[in-house]
Amino acid sequence: MAERQHRRVFSIAPGIPFLPALVDALQSGTLVPGFPSNTTDPMALARVTIYVPTRRAARSLRSLLVEKSPVKSAILPVIRPLGDVDEDAAMFDMGSDAFFDLLPPIGSTERLLLLARLVRPWRERLPDHVRALFGNEEIAIPATTADAIWLARDLAALMDQVETEASGWATLAHIVSEELPNWWQVTLDFLGIVTSLWPDILADRHRSNPAAHRNRLIELEAERLMRNPPDGPVIAAGSTGSIPATAKLLAAIASLQQGAVVLPGLDRDMDAESWEVLGNIANNPSIFGHPQYGLKKLLGELGVLRHDVVPLGSVAPQKRAREHLLAEAMRPADTSEAWSTIDRASGQFSAAIGSVALVEAANEREEALTVAVALRDAIDQPDRTAALITADRDLARRVSTELARFNIAADDSGGHALRETQPATLMRLTLETVFNPGDPVSLLALLKHPLTRLGLERSTVRQAAETIELVSLRGGTGRASLSGLAAFFETRLAEGSSAPFEPVWVRQISVAQIEAARIACAALSRSMEPLAAFADMAEPVQMAEIIHASVASLENLARDDKGDIAALYSGAAGEQFAAFLRNLVSADAGLDFLPSEWPGMIEALMSGEVVKPKAGAHPRLFIWGALEARLQTVDTVIIGGLNEGSWPGKTRNDPFMSRPMKSIVNLEPPERRTGLAAHDFQMAMGMDHVILTRSQRSANAPTVASRWLQRLETVLGKPAAAELRTRGTKYLNWAREIDHAADEDFVKRPEPKPPLEARPKHFSVTEIETLRRDPYAIFARRILRLRPIEPLIRDPDVAERGSLFHNILAHFTEQGIDPVHADAAAQLLDIGRRYFDDIALPEEIDAVWWPRFRALVPEFLDWERSRAPLIAKRHPEIASKKIPVEATGVTLSGRADRVDLRRDGTVDIIDYKTGSTPSKRQAHVLLSPQLALEAALLARGAFHEVGKRDAADLLYVRLRPNGRVDPESILKIGTAANSTEKTAPELGELSWRRLTELLNAYRDPHKGYLSRALPFKETDLTGDYDHLARVLEWSAGGADDGGDAE
Repeated sequence: MAERQHRRVFSIAPGIPFLPALVDALQSGTLVPGFPSNTTDPMALARVTIYVPTRRAARSLRSLLVEKSPVKSAILPVIRPLGDVDEDAAMFDMGSDAFFDLLPPIGSTERLLLLARLVRPWRERLPDHVRALFGNEEIAIPATTADAIWLARDLAALMDQVETEASGWATLAHIVSEELPNWWQVTLDFLGIVTSLWPDILADRHRSNPAAHRNRLIELEAERLMRNPPDGPVIAAGSTGSIPATAKLLAAIASLQQGAVVLPGLDRDMDAESWEVLGNIANNPSIFGHPQYGLKKLLGELGVLRHDVVPLGSVAPQKRAREHLLAEAMRPADTSEAWSTIDRASGQFSAAIGSVALVEAANEREEALTVAVALRDAIDQPDRTAALITADRDLARRVSTELARFNIAADDSGGHALRETQPATLMRLTLETVFNPGDPVSLLALLKHPLTRLGLERSTVRQAAETIELVSLRGGTGRASLSGLAAFFETRLAEGSSAPFEPVWVRQISVAQIEAARIACAALSRSMEPLAAFADMAEPVQMAEIIHASVASLENLARDDKGDIAALYSGAAGEQFAAFLRNLVSADAGLDFLPSEWPGMIEALMSGEVVKPKAGAHPRLFIWGALEARLQTVDTVIIGGLNEGSWPGKTRNDPFMSRPMKSIVNLEPPERRTGLAAHDFQMAMGMDHVILTRSQRSANAPTVASRWLQRLETVLGKPAAAELRTRGTKYLNWAREIDHAADEDFVKRPEPKPPLEARPKHFSVTEIETLRRDPYAIFARRILRLRPIEPLIRDPDVAERGSLFHNILAHFTEQGIDPVHADAAAQLLDIGRRYFDDIALPEEIDAVWWPRFRALVPEFLDWERSRAPLIAKRHPEIASKKIPVEATGVTLSGRADRVDLRRDGTVDIIDYKTGSTPSKRQAHVLLSPQLALEAALLARGAFHEVGKRDAADLLYVRLRPNGRVDPESILKIGTAANSTEKTAPELGELSWRRLTELLNAYRDPHKGYLSRALPFKETDLTGDYDHLARVLEWSAGGADDGGDAE
């Protein structure tokens, strides 16, 4: 009992600003009786040592001490952050031999790579008896070096947990492998291998594990304090002792004559029964998730009873009521039957929630905007501070973005991912273009990247990139690589300049622009030479080789016209990127790998790297994670992302150890993190004004409110919970109104009416369908002369396959080869092979298309042979002359895929199709009138090769992917009982009459070019000119799945 009375242990309630109360207690002599003896002595505080959890808390405490100092100048106490003890090793005990015997901790990158080296060959190292457990089943263990790095990250976290909790790997021997499922037997066997090898690896490098090093430093500090107590006060403030080594340090401080431990938020309202339940973790593992579990455990280690803990500061009645409410809401499940005795109708909690609001937004965007609006409102008054505390990094990023509309740069302690910064994206694009060539998006992004200089001025590089894009990377098919970009540019330039229908860019770029593009191509190739040398290597390489080549290529890319590479490494992002590269260069892990694995490895290694913000943020508005928020105080706090899976986060299982395995080796379950998060939530609820927010949907799926929010609402009851929502409605309404604009009528469907003299005087048969379906597209293309920018080059797809097969069959027909001849198939295959070779398809596409073509050959020849007795001559790809369309003043021409002259003098018009559109129904009813109009042109002698004749049949010959050849006549549709049939001349003349009517209509100056007059589907908005016609605006609310597509 005497020992407990000697130990000075205090607690500051959630409703009391922690650090100000700590400073007041120190200066008033409450913490250490008799200190300070003279408050005006500027040297008094110099004898004090204070331990706090984080660097942020240390900075805030230092500022408060200056602010509350009774003298103008004073020597401040020594303030030591426990969370960064490795970085502050020099501040700890350097006077003992044990300190100098400590091996320095291994670097995180080096450790990751060394562990990956152990994880990667796991599959091959599995003993036969373990492999036999799975029989023929595939064992899901690392397949690539990147996979091994991801797993190594999990393994490193498990190592840290084992050493943090001082369990030790020796306890692995307590696990009986035969009692485990197969997979855990595999991981147990692997852990046995790793834990036997890892100490030797560390010893060879004269390094230690980071967690073990930190623990030992803290233990040495505790030993120093006990061995040689300082002559001034020693105070530990704000720590919950969740790390065993820290708990020992707190116990040492509490036992000092001038020592004091100040706990955050010890629950004074919990009844004795509930308090005792917190010690019953053997029968109820959920206790680990209680916010007071860690403090109860710590008090046990300190040898202090809860009623012996002295409260510091005075709390306002409203906050005291809220503290009691939170204590009740967080009651252990074993005693939650006490909720049934609460008189919710009495309004006892009204004071507790008087300054608390609850916002339930519809989705993540609305939540972020509401939070931003609430933060902006909170700092509207001078000197008022506000913070968002959230574990949801996506929400934090969204809020930062929304705050920008108020010209506010928030102090986001979580920073942002290094992989998303400009230097890192330049590296990722560089690796992508080198090791996965052929993607025009990556290549274009690299050329247009803000840091790409190529030894030239930025404007020059940008203009050259646009020229390269137009010539090489847009329109048609192909694969452009870094190594072949210059040659690809020249080839495309020559093809475009000599094409029958020249591309638009031919008239847009000058000779000077072409020359500048050539210079940029050459500079890009030179810049990438160091890394490109690894692109085709099939042998493993060492990290040092490829990282040096990567850095050399990066710096070549970023070097400006003055030879300076400062832009690559400038600013917070550049500095962090440089540190990341230095760690990779210095990490001597002996890990070899295939160069093709390098991009995936960089992604894995860069994961978790964060760029912390520098100065320049708003001084009164903050975004904190739960850790950064500890011991901080603001006037208004927004606790955001209160959904299950976000806060608290998901209890992720370890890939190397199951829950039962962890319990055997005395490791705490994942719920322990939930308990720490619950304590952070409890402390955050003590601010003056509290706004709780959540989204009802996330990632387009319903969400579940955080368990803490559910408990709070249960204790409050429906009327009081409704009050919370009512107060939150104000912020929701503001957020919904901020982007609200007055209702305006929808824009009208465009129907431009150009003068008659500007209207087209000629059409091809392929344009008539567009003129009927979407006249606006004809207006934009033919009258405004607008051309859509070509899409990026791509691999050949079904359209190119159709053109290829069509060209082969046309050549076969043009050669006059008799399909009945015995070697017709061989000749057709020979023609096909030559065409395939000429276009040089990618191997993987050729491997699919060539077998399809071979399967098509016998079917095609069988069809040709069945027609041979009827056909006198075959004409492939013949063009018509221009024929006037009655008195409309417009001419029409067309080009037929194939025209077969029959022996009876009539003609078959054939159109090859590799797809299912247009259907023969659409062709028969003249929604797709191309074949019918070609028959009308034929009847008027437009095709000089066959003269003026009647058509006998109009055919779609569909070349199916499975090799089938299906001829479809468009002259008859429907079933036998309900069919419609016309002759080819009838259908041709009907199409001609309708065309005449249509063109005559456009002779009326009041007839406009209506947008989407008869679309295939109302919901299909992929037309080249739909955005110019503002289709989404005028069609809003009126779309359906109509149209005429079958």
